[in-house]
Amino acid sequence: MAEQEVLDSIPQREPFLFVDRIIDKSEKTIHTQKKLTGKEDFFKGHFPGNPIMPGVLLCEAAFQTGAILMSSAPEKGTGVVTKIGATKFKNFAKPGDLLDIKVELEEKLVNASYMKGKITANGKTILQITFQAAMVERT
Repeated sequence: MAEQEVLDSIPQREPFLFVDRIIDKSEKTIHTQKKLTGKEDFFKGHFPGNPIMPGVLLCEAAFQTGAILMSSAPEKGTGVVTKIGATKFKNFAKPGDLLDIKVELEEKLVNASYMKGKITANGKTILQITFQAAMVERT
């Protein structure tokens, strides 16, 4: 179950919430975690007998972490991804893994935030990604 600070920061909810808790947060960096229990629906079909978390959902975990970082900005709204840059999948995320998700704000221009993210588990890098997000008005 996600802790309240996560739920207060972004609008995503189960089953599309990929951040459980905030470990550390500063003005330009954030560290969150997600525990993969093995009971997540995506493991049933990706891939039976050798389940791994889909890469697109790993990216989403980084994006949600970036949105939590953006939520502490003076501007109010929802952080949405507007551009995805360099993305490297280096290992797999499997049931039982504790994902460490770290995002760093590299630059902010008006309402655009340029970020880089990294996800690790068991001491191994799983994902590296750069992305851009913008704060949009909530409807």
